[in-house]
Amino acid sequence: MSWRIATRHTSTYRYGAPVVASFNEARITPQATGGQRVLDTSISVSPNTTLYSYRDYFSSVVVAFDVPEAHDELVVVGTSTVDTASVRPLPSGIAWQDLAEPGVEDRYSEYLLATPYTTGDDELAEIAAQLRGAGSPLDAVEAAGDWIRSSMTYEMGVTAVSTSALEAWRERRGVCQDFAHVGLVMLRKLGVPSRYVSGYLHPSTEGEIGATVKGAGHAWIECWLGAWHPFDPTHGEAVGDRYVTVARGRDYADVTPFRGIYQGGALDELEVSVELVRQA
Repeated sequence: MSWRIATRHTSTYRYGAPVVASFNEARITPQATGGQRVLDTSISVSPNTTLYSYRDYFSSVVVAFDVPEAHDELVVVGTSTVDTASVRPLPSGIAWQDLAEPGVEDRYSEYLLATPYTTGDDELAEIAAQLRGAGSPLDAVEAAGDWIRSSMTYEMGVTAVSTSALEAWRERRGVCQDFAHVGLVMLRKLGVPSRYVSGYLHPSTEGEIGATVKGAGHAWIECWLGAWHPFDPTHGEAVGDRYVTVARGRDYADVTPFRGIYQGGALDELEVSVELVRQA
């Protein structure tokens, strides 16, 4: 049975001098997709302004807004209530020759090509070639996750949002974004179409109902094995009840929670908080 999770994502930007104009995009609205149901969602901005919503090329919900008045603090709050998707059955039957079909390669080409975040090297290519020997494409995907977790250490503070897969791999350390990017390198070199997913992960496997817990953004992967199959290279658990899907793309650049341009004082402080409440 899926969980009902309420999310609250708050980003506060404080500037050293007034900002006189800004244009911004927020990708913090969960998607109704893959068995996930979005019951309600809203975004508020201070200073108050008009919001425009649309879906981008990858079907992620984008809320865009400009703030024409001078301000030295910008606060964006996104709230939602979601019935999460249950763990999906493992795909079966697809073989390497199926993935090599021209129709598959053409349809999913953007999820097979390297990006600035997901460029590998000869060492990663050689490891990917070895993983192919694990068996079926599904076996290779699971082997890639095992390999990443055995080869890299989860450690905060050693990488940044700008860190590429290759940089994280050479450090052998990183966070979920880095594990996902390294996973994308491996799967794409194997010829498995793969995309980056951003969202939230409830930190408790028990999920006490009614308790507000401190959360954070999380990143995982969906790979195409006849259908899109979610895969978490960081934790190695089946993606299901505890996961809230927000945005998808080729890599982090396509799902950045908040981006914008502005004119005025330099950013002095950024404060981000995520609160999650399991309601049912």
